[in-house]
Amino acid sequence: MLHPGFFENKGPFPAADLARFVGAELAPGTDGRCPIADVRALSDAGSADISFLDNRKYLPQLDTTAAGFVLVQPAFATRVPAHAKPLVTKAPYRSFALALQKFYPDAMQPKAAIGKAGFNVDPSAQLEEGVVVEPGAIVGPEAMIGRHTRIAAGAVIGYRVAIGRDCYVGPSATIVHALIGDRVIIHAGTRIGQDGFGFAMSREGHMKVPQIGRVVIQDWVEIGANTTIDRGALKDTIIGEGTKIDNLVQIGHNVVIGRHCVIVAHTGISGSTELGDFVVMGGQSGTVGHIKIGSGAQVAGASHPKEDVPAGAAVGGTPARPLKQWARELAILSRLAARKGEASDGVDD
Repeated sequence: MLHPGFFENKGPFPAADLARFVGAELAPGTDGRCPIADVRALSDAGSADISFLDNRKYLPQLDTTAAGFVLVQPAFATRVPAHAKPLVTKAPYRSFALALQKFYPDAMQPKAAIGKAGFNVDPSAQLEEGVVVEPGAIVGPEAMIGRHTRIAAGAVIGYRVAIGRDCYVGPSATIVHALIGDRVIIHAGTRIGQDGFGFAMSREGHMKVPQIGRVVIQDWVEIGANTTIDRGALKDTIIGEGTKIDNLVQIGHNVVIGRHCVIVAHTGISGSTELGDFVVMGGQSGTVGHIKIGSGAQVAGASHPKEDVPAGAAVGGTPARPLKQWARELAILSRLAARKGEASDGVDD
């Protein structure tokens, strides 16, 4: 069954009205009555959608986008494809945030277990046979929980969340805006599906960017205690089949983690980072946003890649570089420090 989604689209809106609302100017000759149906990423937008460009890194996506309208700075207006109409603004990301607020006003606040008072399991929720909801747990409206899944004491399953079969959700865990597969283990205190950290920052203040994506967790995933996984902004945050995530890990919005990865405690993965299959990230490691870690790559503990990591590579250090190079650098520094110490010891007082 197709999931109905978590947020209501209030569009379409005439192009002129939307441009006025977000503080942008329509390109000359644009029909202001033309309806704009939705807000999408450059890679996903269709002819009735509006998207935005605020980072030169995504100029190749602008060249190939199917979007009908694109929010851009004046310098990039001529780069918009001929089939699309530029909406010119000095602050495309801020205008994008305003567009999202207009299309999805209900995304400004998370939807947890809203429903009828007095029901720990909302009457509209669908629970298959063998589901156990322990004391104090709450299952929200239109949630779906599969056969033999256990929801432990104090856990919250939010509005329209879908959880598969033979899963376990630990005490005081919260799950909102998420779709979860079969045989998934989620330990105590985990937070899944809350807002990603998205703000259009300026001297006037930091405007909240509504996060309208989801978290999608595939089968056989295990997530440690007090780990947090933010939902996507426009796209989904995805955790691939069989991946194992330790305690106290932070996964930002739009992150895509492949199959059978291992993410060790205190790791932080910034927004829009992509990990291939069988990636290992050591404890206290982290990434900057918008990079790719290739399949089979290994990131040493307390290491921090700032650029793409090739498939199969092993890297270490901050910023991360090839593991052998990092080890040689450490060895050289150690020898230099030892020589300096010996020289100091030989100096008479």
